[in-house]
Amino acid sequence: MGLATDSAPRGAAPPDTGPDDPARGPDPAPDDPASLQVVPARHYTRWVAVVAVTVLVAQFAHGLATNPVWEWGVFRDYVFSETIVQAVGVTLQLTAYATVLGFLIGTVLAFMRLSRSPVLQTVAWSYIWIFRSIPMIVQLVFWFNLSALYEEFGVGIPFGPVFWSVDSNSLIGTIGAALIGLSLHQAAYAAEIVRGGVISVDHGQLEAAAALGIPRLRQIRRIVLPQAMRAILPTAGNEIIGLLKGTSVVYVMAIGELFYQVQVIYGRNGRVIPLLLVATAWYVLLTSLLSVAQYYVERHFARGANRTPPPTPIQRARRFARNLRSAAMRRDQPVIPLGHPGPLGDN
Repeated sequence: MGLATDSAPRGAAPPDTGPDDPARGPDPAPDDPASLQVVPARHYTRWVAVVAVTVLVAQFAHGLATNPVWEWGVFRDYVFSETIVQAVGVTLQLTAYATVLGFLIGTVLAFMRLSRSPVLQTVAWSYIWIFRSIPMIVQLVFWFNLSALYEEFGVGIPFGPVFWSVDSNSLIGTIGAALIGLSLHQAAYAAEIVRGGVISVDHGQLEAAAALGIPRLRQIRRIVLPQAMRAILPTAGNEIIGLLKGTSVVYVMAIGELFYQVQVIYGRNGRVIPLLLVATAWYVLLTSLLSVAQYYVERHFARGANRTPPPTPIQRARRFARNLRSAAMRRDQPVIPLGHPGPLGDN
């Protein structure tokens, strides 16, 4: 005699309760995000672009390695030669001196334009207008031929007798003329860079500093300039890199900088392409070093705005090395099974 039961046989599928069965629950709405199937986006055009760029880069690298016109042997002979290294030193000196003098003069011009004096504003605006309007090479030629305009420079009474004078050629040599031309040209652009950084600082901070009785010069030195540097540095770094490459213009003055020396060498031996490649390699190296320096200077002045700056490439490399050492140490340690007594006999 068996017992009656309502349960389904073991292994049998449960009966269909229907779409409206309360035990089953309502069907998910068609617009319910939980019921949608997530499909990863497939960027086919991106992969096509990656393949195309990879092929182009590989072709360019293959051409550099196999094209005999590059003459890599000539490149190796001259890239670290004494003449080229000395020319690189002249290029760096011109860049450094013109940068310092240009930004010193440009800072003065920027605050002259921001002053309340209409005379100072007019003088600064006129200077910037003139020196931005005349190409650098024209300015350099003028300064190089300054002795043709003024044979002597003297000190005396204006429109009167001269008490002391000196020959212009002995006072301003070729390097001096190049530095004057580069610095004055750079000052016109540096003035606008500094002015843009200063006006980016909130004016309310100056009003608060004035209310506290802080002198005007200290306001500029301790409040305005540190904050303005965040806006000044990116453009200033770009301008310095442009000046480094722009020093090649002084070849018209027969100054032995990098590009002029390269011209002299390939004019003597006829190896134009490998010598131009030597100049290109040095310019790429120098601009890369300036870019790295700009990165760290910007990081220094961004500390007030960004309290947790991203790690530098060196910090990333150190962290990667630490992670590798930690993984190696964990791999060398013996694996103790669960329940096995530890090194001190603990269970």
